[in-house]
Amino acid sequence: MEKKVPMRMCIGCGEMKPKRELIRVVKPKDGEPALDFTGKAAGRGAYLCKSADCLKAAQKSHRLEKSFSCRVSPEVYEVMLRALSEADGNS
Repeated sequence: MEKKVPMRMCIGCGEMKPKRELIRVVKPKDGEPALDFTGKAAGRGAYLCKSADCLKAAQKSHRLEKSFSCRVSPEVYEVMLRALSEADGNS
């Protein structure tokens, strides 16, 4: 019997993909949302494709705010975009 692959939905494009292909955005109890490349950080999580387009789509439609029930500042998105492009350049 083959092992079931955990699927998650990207909050940017809305596509269901294997969890390993996505990046987790984590929101700790007291703090700003941030990218969690390990997928193990404590806090509420949402998932994004590894593309800047999906992050921008999520920002435009306020999906992180809806997922975490809090306001997300543009600076947080900038930091996430930078981290995403750095990670993309390293792989």
